[in-house]
Formats: sequence, C-alpha cells, structure tokens
Amino acid sequence: MTSRSLLTVAACLASLVPLAACKKDFSAADGAPPSSQVVPAGDMSLVSVDAPGQFPLVASAQQEAFAELKVTGSVFPDVAREVPVISLANGRVVDIRARLDDYVKKGDLLIKVQSPDIAGAFDVYLKAANDERMDNLAYVRAQKLFEHGAISQSALEQADLTAAEETLKVLGVDKNHPSGVVNVYSPISGVVIAQNVTQAAAAGVNLSGSATAFTIADLSTVWIVCDVYENDIPKITLGQTAQIRLNAYPDKVLTGRVSDIGPVLDPSIRTAKVRVELRNPGILKLGMFVTATFQSKTKEVHTVVPAPAVLHLHDRDWVFVPAGHNSFRRVEVRTGNILPGNKQELLSGLAAGQQVVSNVLQLEATLEGQ
Repeated sequence: MTSRSLLTVAACLASLVPLAACKKDFSAADGAPPSSQVVPAGDMSLVSVDAPGQFPLVASAQQEAFAELKVTGSVFPDVAREVPVISLANGRVVDIRARLDDYVKKGDLLIKVQSPDIAGAFDVYLKAANDERMDNLAYVRAQKLFEHGAISQSALEQADLTAAEETLKVLGVDKNHPSGVVNVYSPISGVVIAQNVTQAAAAGVNLSGSATAFTIADLSTVWIVCDVYENDIPKITLGQTAQIRLNAYPDKVLTGRVSDIGPVLDPSIRTAKVRVELRNPGILKLGMFVTATFQSKTKEVHTVVPAPAVLHLHDRDWVFVPAGHNSFRRVEVRTGNILPGNKQELLSGLAAGQQVVSNVLQLEATLEGQ
C-alpha cells in the first residue's frame, strides 16, 4: 500500500471517532430515572403503567350542595317597554329622520307625512272657531239680559266648542301655524327595533300598509326567555333569582328574577317558556344566546373528588380508577359545579368512597405521548 493510500485510510478512521462518541452520548442515561411507560391493554379504557406509585390515589367523598338547573335562552325586549309609532294623519311620507337600529330620544322627529286630512280638519276648526266667537257674543248679550232678569240661569249656560281644536292636536297640527305636513315624534327614548315605512310610502291608519311606522323599545330592562323541560319546572318558582351568563361575554355574570312561568307546554319538545327580567348593563342585545342557572332552595348530596382528578377530553369528563395489576381504568362521569375547596361535583358515574387518581395531569401527559 502506498503512503498516499495510508494517509487516506487514517483520515477516514479519524472522522469516525467523533461519530462514535456522539452515539455513546445519546444512548447513555447518565443516572436519570427511567420514565413511566404506559402499556395499552386490549380494553381501550384500560392502561397499564410500570410505576403506579407515581399516580397517588384519593377516595371520593359525599358533600351537600344546592342543586342547580342550567338552561339556554335568548334576549327579548320587554313588551311593556315597546311602543309603536303611528301617524294618525293619513298621507305620504316625505321625510324620514330615523332608521332601524337607531337610538332616539323622546320628542325626536321621526318622519314627516303630507296629509290631505289637515285641510279638512282645519276647515272644521275655523268653522268651530267662528261659531264659538258668535256664541261668545250671544253669551255677552245673554249675560246682560240675565243681569236685568230677562232670562233664566239655564238659558245662560253654553257648551264650549273645543272638539275641532282637539282634532288638530291629535293630528299634530298647530292651529296658529297650519301646514299640510304633519311631524311624527318619538313617544319614548329607546332603540328602533322595527321600521315599516320608506321614503314616499303611505302612512296612517286608514291607508294600505302597516299602520305602525316604527316600533321603539326601551332596552334598559330586557327579558331572558328560556325553554325548561317539563320535569324541571318544579325546580323553578316565581321571584327566584337566576344567574345569566352570555355566550358573547363568558366572564360576565348578571342576575335576574323569574317573572313568569308559561302555563302552556310546547307539545313537540315538552318545554315551557320561563321569563327572567333583568337590568341591561348596556351589553345585552336582542337575540343573544345566554345560559340561565337556577339554584334550588334545597340541598342534594353528591359525590365529590378533587378538581384535578377529572380529565376533560373531547367535551367529556373522565376519572381514572385502579383496576389491579398496575392498571387504571378510565371511567366517564357527569360533572356538576366546582365547590369550595377546589372540589368537583360528580352527578353520576362514580360512587362515594371509590378511589381515583388524585391528579390526572401527569397521566394525561403520558397518555398524549403514546
């Protein structure tokens, strides 16, 4: 072998030395404790571990707590705070000052209506005013005659002619400044939740179309209308408080009171309408979805475990119970409320006194690493 070939072989051997050292470093554990191994069994709910002592057990207990009922509902306006806006003068809309979803104040101009009713009503008013003037002259003459004993007291008394003036007021016309256009104002402060008129549309109670031009709702107080199943109706009473949680604002909790329990059940789903009234802090919008929680006045006994003992997985809740031979079995449970002391209420799935893994975080991490 030539000297050049020897040099080449030596260089190759030198390059292999670091690789061997690296391989030794990666394979050596250098005294670290072995990780817990999970061995899946034939039963998908059963797992075996080689170090079960890493997962301490705790016995479930019983605890009294107030029963709660959670139902879904939606936000509706209080019908007592809804006011229709109607033009009593028949005619055509010539100007619209408000739109759907606008907030308006009491007395704000909403629409202007050009109405032929005004001319007729004003003619009646002028005739009535003239008749009243003539009656006043006659009254003055009768008063003088009465003072001289020429007529009786009954002949002196006359009726006031104010009907025509009241008609103009109802139509929204100033008798001192008559106009063929009637202004329609907002009767309350609130939000326009319905609009039934457009530019140049007909308005009034005697013309085709909707007599209600707008509907305005005061949303300072609203209704939460919930569907409650027939079997749960006895758990709710009038005047009972309810905690309202909004899907849009999960951190907000509002308090309302039950104002009505519907007397009629929906025959298809066997539910009754339950109405909750509450003050609107400004975030409630009509149609919002909410969850209403009603708390019973009586306590019920339920099984409880430490909250870390419950595994929340795929919208379901589980606990792990010892199954012997270094194994744990996953058991589905139905959870309730978080109780004081970081205790999780279990409504079903586990009996009191049964042991469970006290903290599933480590076990959960091991399962995810499978």
